[in-house]
Amino acid sequence: MSAKVINAIKPGLVVLVTAGASGIGRAIASSFLAHGCHVHICDIDQSAIDSFLLENPESSASLADVSDHKMVDSLFSDLRNRYGHLDVLVNNAGTAGPTAALENIDPEDWDATVAVNLNGQFYCSRLAIPLIREAGGGSIINIASSAALFGYPNRAPYAASKWAVIGLTKTMAMELGEANIRVNVICPGSVEGPRIDRVIEKDADERGKTADEIREMYTRQTSLKKFVQPEEIAHMAVFLASDLGRSISGQVLGVDGHTESLSNIFN
Repeated sequence: MSAKVINAIKPGLVVLVTAGASGIGRAIASSFLAHGCHVHICDIDQSAIDSFLLENPESSASLADVSDHKMVDSLFSDLRNRYGHLDVLVNNAGTAGPTAALENIDPEDWDATVAVNLNGQFYCSRLAIPLIREAGGGSIINIASSAALFGYPNRAPYAASKWAVIGLTKTMAMELGEANIRVNVICPGSVEGPRIDRVIEKDADERGKTADEIREMYTRQTSLKKFVQPEEIAHMAVFLASDLGRSISGQVLGVDGHTESLSNIFN
């Protein structure tokens, strides 16, 4: 018996990617575009949006900070006016937050981290669900982190908010399964790019180490001893949104080279 060939993803799906103008989000948006999808992004950086649209004129975009529910309301108004429905939401927007021991973290920095990493996913999901339900079902993909699976010294707001994303994802999957809406979470490890470079610099300052020493530490924390490429996260997102992943929901999927620990391994 020959295996049935399943098309990777249906062309023409409407996809929203938050923080889609750069980094992981840009890779995800570009991958969906390459598969023939209609892609709308949002971002807080207008210059990055302009660059993305110049490279991808067939896509569309809104300037929006997902931690502001009024801006999210406007984002979804733009989306509905342009496309009328939604098939896939990728909650990619996130922030690294402060790098410091818990007792030295400013409450405003804690609140700002949770506002983007957790509240933003709630604000977007609550408005996306009716649109995806109207489309007959679809997929919500939340981006967390390998920090969602471990404690993370000196990064408590980040780790706590990313752990919360897993609880949100599993609850949404339970609530939405009967509506044929699948909800999963991708946990990237250290992903090559300017964002991880900034995190490494902050971590180096906090620990009194060089950036090269911190980078080497991050590399040693994974079994494959390497950083992840943004395109690898994008491939997983497309897979989860496709018919190949049609029975996958409520799952936590690491794309991280197998993180062994996020503890301080200098000692």
